[in-house]
Amino acid sequence: MRITLNTLQKMAQEGNKIAMLTCYDASFAVLLEEAGVESLLIGDSLGMVLQGHESTLPVTLRDVVYHTACVARGAKRAFIIGDMPFATFQISPQEAFRNAAEIMAVGAHMVKIEGGKPMLDTIEFLTQRGIPVCGHLGLTPQSVHQLGGYRVQGKGDTAAQRILEEAKLLEQAGAGMIVLEAIPSTLARDITAAVQAPTIGIGAGVDCSGQVLVLHDMLDIYPGKKAKFVKNYMRAAGSTQGAVEMYVKEVKAKTFPGPEHSF
Repeated sequence: MRITLNTLQKMAQEGNKIAMLTCYDASFAVLLEEAGVESLLIGDSLGMVLQGHESTLPVTLRDVVYHTACVARGAKRAFIIGDMPFATFQISPQEAFRNAAEIMAVGAHMVKIEGGKPMLDTIEFLTQRGIPVCGHLGLTPQSVHQLGGYRVQGKGDTAAQRILEEAKLLEQAGAGMIVLEAIPSTLARDITAAVQAPTIGIGAGVDCSGQVLVLHDMLDIYPGKKAKFVKNYMRAAGSTQGAVEMYVKEVKAKTFPGPEHSF
């Protein structure tokens, strides 16, 4: 039976942790499903781990549509989320809808949009027209140059309060899920308690509704520098299937992320 947004929201309400990983092709979609991953994210991280770019900015809509279609052919149960690439949703809600519709048409069940207050009208426009939206707060990689690099966000009371308020506003605008990236674990805990939408942490502590990592990071495939919040599961498990199964088990048991992976 297909996992839906309602399934994930119910899991969050009942305290059952959600395991998510990035995925870019049909073969890995099958493997991740069999290992127990509930949600697959076709992340614009593909620009770095597949295409060799230094950031996610060069990723195009065509790239995400292609890889979403590949994942959808392999995934028969998982909930599929497609990333909205840089410059495909910032200009106007109408253009965002056209671009999101292409991602949905090839098999996504939700699209992910980075940003807070400036994205509220767009999120409301999409969700009112049948396109579920996952928000993304904290470290937003598409804004890496504006943020001054890949740095922890939400440090200090003022910054933390801003992100907390933005999470509430995203939910009010219709966001059905919110990714929290590279923020203090205490802030992620407060956000998770303040919203009904499931929160998915990546470098945001263990108290989020679920966790996500970039597949190539947790399998130690990507040759670049790994963030503090990444755990190398291949080292402990020795096989791809075993590594993913261990990740799912630790997310469910609330042993990942540990303090060493949190801010």
